[in-house]
Amino acid sequence: MNHASATGYDWGEPRTKTVTWYDPSTGAEAATTMSGLDYLSAMRRGELPPPPISALFGDMRISSVAEGEVEFSCVPDESAYNPIGMVHGGLACTLLDSVTGCAVHSTLPAGSGYSSAEIKVSYLRAIHLDTGELHALGRVTKPGRQVAFAEGEIRDSTGKLLATASSTCAVFG
Repeated sequence: MNHASATGYDWGEPRTKTVTWYDPSTGAEAATTMSGLDYLSAMRRGELPPPPISALFGDMRISSVAEGEVEFSCVPDESAYNPIGMVHGGLACTLLDSVTGCAVHSTLPAGSGYSSAEIKVSYLRAIHLDTGELHALGRVTKPGRQVAFAEGEIRDSTGKLLATASSTCAVFG
């Protein structure tokens, strides 16, 4: 059915996006037996599946991982646009929450986990399709057994700073 006939307006043809993911329990089960660094490294090498949310956000993937530092990259598409014609801030927030949380995870022993307790994001520049690939870096600023702190940033492929975040994670296990 043409969308114009249902609404009375001609918006053009609707666009679609197919999202494919793997059973998240596979990775979650492996996470209980591996240190955070080993787990994230295995995911980066493709030995474990990425989390389902990564398929929603421009094939979000781990670019590098070291203890206390993780880098993700993604290329947003127009399905992430907000009503005023730019990539929704929620994508940047999700990307920053992911890299800061995973940076904390990279410091944890097997059997430990984390959950985001708080994140503060500062949006510095608009993100559009022509921004291209986004690079997000998360670094632990203070590890801890109950609470850990991390900072994150998103840059474009030319190095322009687009957004920053500070994050607090609850550590458990």
